[in-house]
Amino acid sequence: MKAKVMILNAALLLPSVSCSTREERSETGCAADGIKHVYVIGIDGLSSEGLNRAETPSMDGLMRDGVLCDPVRTVLPSSSSPNWASMLMGAGPEIHGVTSNEWQPGDDGLPPAVTNDYGYFPTALSVICAQRPGIKAGMFYHWEDFGRLFEKTLPHADRHFPDEYGTAAAMAEYIRAEKPEFIFSQFDHVDGAGHRYGHMTREYLDAVARADSLVGMILDAVREAGIRDETLIIVVSDHGGVGKGHGGTDLKEVTVPFILGGAGVKKGFHVQTEVYMYDVAPTIVYALGLKAPHAWRGRAIESAFEGVETPQDPLPLNRIKSF
Repeated sequence: MKAKVMILNAALLLPSVSCSTREERSETGCAADGIKHVYVIGIDGLSSEGLNRAETPSMDGLMRDGVLCDPVRTVLPSSSSPNWASMLMGAGPEIHGVTSNEWQPGDDGLPPAVTNDYGYFPTALSVICAQRPGIKAGMFYHWEDFGRLFEKTLPHADRHFPDEYGTAAAMAEYIRAEKPEFIFSQFDHVDGAGHRYGHMTREYLDAVARADSLVGMILDAVREAGIRDETLIIVVSDHGGVGKGHGGTDLKEVTVPFILGGAGVKKGFHVQTEVYMYDVAPTIVYALGLKAPHAWRGRAIESAFEGVETPQDPLPLNRIKSF
């Protein structure tokens, strides 16, 4: 097993920024210092254990120079649609209504608590587009069904590809050509390897390593576009797995990593507070200096950003051990 990055003492890494508190950011609408672009790289089926055991130099570099939240707890069921929806929508299935992989827009199942003008529980995409009209926002995904989880008329680019390499290559070219403010992507091959060969098999770990090479491809595109110093990269996953399946409550299924690297975040920092799947959307909006809708239940991971101290918990708590 490879040794993962060492986490530095965050108390030594707190330079000031122009607006560091929730109140200041809400009043001024300013983004975290220097962030103009937020790109989310979603790796379906990447568990905390899988990241720890596979060869992942690109993601290791992001953690070494950025922030690791690990473990992050998924929503239940620990399957793809409920968790990708929770990332995009800042709330859990009981609120946004995406309760299974069989969900389709307009289903007769559990309705969302609220809907926007597009008939969806509000996504990060809709929040960004409402507060930044004309923004360039891209959705790039390998799993076709991911495309039913967001408002289809909103993205500047909405592209599905049948394989992970095509998805990454198109995303990289879009970054170089358009320098968009926001991208959310989804790569499906790690999940596919887990279902076909079993989680934590050599084939699964090889698929994680291939995902890492795609992260490297996207990081190269950011550098080539000349926006490295103003781009926040977020790497997320929807669930892990046990054997050839997932959807249950085993810790290997419900704990995943969350990495933030690039502009505006601390260096070599391990988030000490709890992080949940529905915290992704509020963190995206927070980084761009926008206001989150009241209907969201998640919270931005503010302590990951430069100039924001880790909040002190009023209760002594015991936390689960990471893989």
